[in-house]
Order: sequence, then C-alpha cells, then structure tokens
Amino acid sequence: MGTEVISKFKPLMSSLNFHPASAHVRLPMQKKLSSIRDSFWPIHIGSRQSGGAAPEAGGAWPIIGHLPLLGGPEQPHVTLGAMADKHGPVFMIRLGVHQAAVVSSSDIAKEIFTVNDMAVSSRSKMAAAEHLGYNYAMFGFSPYGQFWREMRKITMLELLSNHRIEKLRNVFVSEIEGSLKDLYKFWLEEKNDSGHVFVEMKKQFGDLTLNVILRMVAGKRYTGGAKEDEKVVTQYRKALRDFFHLTGMFVMGDAVPILRWLDLGGHVKHMKKTAKELDEIVGGWLDDHRRNGRWDETKTDKDFMHVMQSVLRGSDLAGYDADTINKATSLNMILEGSDTTAVTLIWALSLLLNNPHLLKKAQEELDTHVGKERFVHESDISKLVYIQAIIKETLRMYPPAPLSAPRELSECCCVGGYDIPDGTRLIVNLHKIQRDPKIWPEPSEFRPERFLTTNKDVDVRGQHFELMPFGSGRRSCPGTSFALQMLHLTLSNFLHAFNFSTPANGLIDLNGTV
Repeated sequence: MGTEVISKFKPLMSSLNFHPASAHVRLPMQKKLSSIRDSFWPIHIGSRQSGGAAPEAGGAWPIIGHLPLLGGPEQPHVTLGAMADKHGPVFMIRLGVHQAAVVSSSDIAKEIFTVNDMAVSSRSKMAAAEHLGYNYAMFGFSPYGQFWREMRKITMLELLSNHRIEKLRNVFVSEIEGSLKDLYKFWLEEKNDSGHVFVEMKKQFGDLTLNVILRMVAGKRYTGGAKEDEKVVTQYRKALRDFFHLTGMFVMGDAVPILRWLDLGGHVKHMKKTAKELDEIVGGWLDDHRRNGRWDETKTDKDFMHVMQSVLRGSDLAGYDADTINKATSLNMILEGSDTTAVTLIWALSLLLNNPHLLKKAQEELDTHVGKERFVHESDISKLVYIQAIIKETLRMYPPAPLSAPRELSECCCVGGYDIPDGTRLIVNLHKIQRDPKIWPEPSEFRPERFLTTNKDVDVRGQHFELMPFGSGRRSCPGTSFALQMLHLTLSNFLHAFNFSTPANGLIDLNGTV
C-alpha cells in the first residue's frame, strides 16, 4: 500500500450549504497495526475421534522456535497461510517454549467454536497483560473465570447493549455530523485554485472514532475541540500510541520465561512508564466525575464510568478495588473500540477508490434512498444494502486482526482429528479462512455483490465460520453491534457528503497494512 492517497471530494448536501466543488484528500496508508503478538487471536476446539499428534512445521530454531519465521519480511498471517498449504488445516508451531496449534479451515473453526469453546476461552500470561492491563484487571487480557464473566456481563449490559447504545446514540450522530462540517469548513479555507485540498483521512477517521468512544465511556472529547488543552491532548495521544505499539510488541520473556528478568529490548520498562501515564489520565477522569457531580442517579445518558461507579460501589471482585476495575475496563473499551473502527473505514475507502465504479454505485444508492438534502440517519441503513455489502466485503478481505487473539487450552482437546494437549496456544488464521477460494470465488477481488447473491445470508457476528472478523464464541468481540453501527453510519455519511478519487485516478497499493 502506498504511503499517500489523494482523494477528491464534492459536497452533496445543499441544505448544509455543501456547494458543488471538488477537493483533494490525502490518505496516508502506511501504518503497521499488527505484529507477532497482535496476530494471535480467538479459536475454539471441537471434538473428533483422536488421531494422534498434529504435524509440526519445520524451520524451528533452538529455544525460540518459529518466532524468526513470524518476524520475517512476510506478515505473520501470510507466513502461517503458506505453512497451512504445506501441512494442512491444523498444524503445530513453537513460540519459544510454548506449543501453538494453527487452524486455517472454516470447518475446523466451526468444530472448535461450537463444541469445546470453554476449553480455549482463557488467555496466556503476558507482560503486556500484567503491566499495561492492570495486572489482568483489563478483562480483554483476563483468563477465563468468574471475574472475566462478570466484567463482560457488565460491559455488555451497561455500555454495549442495544438499549444503552440507543440512549447514547446522539453521541456518535453528533460526532459524525460535526466531523463532516469540520471537513467542509477545512475545504472552504484551504482549497487551491482548482478547488482541491489535501486531508489526512486516517486522522479524520481516527479523531472521529476516538471522540465517539471517549464520550460514551468517560464523557470526554480530546480531539478537534477549539478549547482543548493541547498539552493534555498530546500526552494522551502519545500514551495511546505507545499502548497500541507495546501490546503488539514481541517480548522475549513471554516466549522464554527464563529470560524475563533480563528485559531484552527494554519493553517491560516502557510498558511500566506508559501504564503510569495512562493511569494518571484515567484516574483524572474519575476525579473529574466526582468533582463535577457526575454520579447524579437521575441522569439517563450516563457515561460508562458513571455506570461502573454505581455498579461497582463497595465491590471487591477478584481482589481488585472498584476504581482499578473502572479504570481498567474503561481503558479496555477505548483501546478496543477506536483504532480498529478507524482502520476498517480506511480499508473500505481505499478499496472503493480502487474501484470507482463501485464507489459510484454506492453513492447512487445513497441518492436514491436518502436524497441530497440531509445526513444519513440510522433508520436509513436497513435500506442501504449495497453499503452493508461493502462493509462485509471489507471485513472479509481485511479483518481488524488477520489472526485470532491469543488463547490457551485449559484441557486436552481434539482438533480436526488431532490430539492437542492442555496449555497449548491456539491461533485461527482468519485471513486464510476468509480468502479460501473454495468458499469465496476470486477471494482477492473486492466484490461486494457477493453479499447480495450467493452469500447474502452470511453475517459477520460469529455464527458463520467462513466470515469471523470479530471472532466467535465466548471471547468474541463484545462491541460488534456498536462497531457495525459506527461503520455503516460513518461510511454512508462520508460517501454521501463527498466524492473521492485518487490523484490521476491511480491505484492504491493494498498489499501493506493501514
């Protein structure tokens, strides 16, 4: 993927004084989001008649195993996909001293997620979970057990339920509309003689999604405000960037525990520093809530920290005090909910820019069902079937994480006919499954139409195992419904408000990472 993309847009909504004119938008597309650690995400195990040990891939090094192969020039999911072509849909690799089973088949994934889900619902111990995750209080890092179940239940009921999202709908509606108006204002002020302007759409989408999740979780807004404290904003953004970077960083001590005390590369030291910075910021949010009286029980649009304070008052879950749980869970929601949504929006826009005839088709659908006099509303989405197909096809080709998150077997299981011992790490290669040519004809081609015909009943919520961008089973992404609403409403409104194109109608290189 190229480092930059220039896009031309034309305002469409006359009621907002979006005059017919064009502008250029700059889209930097070169951001590596995944590393060896991000690449390992959810998988579950089915029950079959035992057939012995799974084949082990060759090329392992002494002590560190296959880690050098996964850190090579190819992205880990591509390397593991090539191994699957050689060794089959289930094979073993070594991650330092740990064994890992890699699954690359939708049939075996179905067996896993429907039969022995609980057996692989735990997490491995990692330095990031200890130092950045409040010593496993951040439930995304927590092992499977009573604490994890309780925190997921609270999160699903108090922030991510349809009822709660409906109460906070004005948050993301106002942020989307504000982002559109800001972009139009920027075009008015910065356009050149030909009516073009450069815009970093990665930042545009990133600021938007971060503001939405911050307001829903903490009642805060840290980007785009005229009166914001730039020092605080800079500190917060840097801490978030460091968190994303460090949770995706390979730590030698995780793979070879005997080397943990050495802190090779200084990653643990950096984690501790970043954790302190984030804790000070989030702790400040709690103090602000108390000072400003945000515990008013009569409020109907309480943010998540407010609700958590009420729910957890006096609690001592798994030895964590209420403030620690509140801070850890709030940070978990912000970190999981903002960046991945923005990345999917960039992929969708990039794919459409490379296929202008499909972009035109999407805008024609918007003109037909919405018209040109207003924003796109949530009630319009059910009629925008082509927009829905675009989102599905984007998630098929570029899931938020191409490999499932790290799991660990709590008991011996049978996967695809092979015995897999307890303590084994488990990896599902979502990228490989979602580009299986036996299921998806021309899998590398962007074809939203496939979800209007042969695959029209396939959903992304984890019940169709050939398409699992948000995972499946107990540890699937709890924010799937929220993410889909944000994706549909944001992409629809931006495509409706502006026309986009690349400079000289050139193609974007989509072989890298956003």
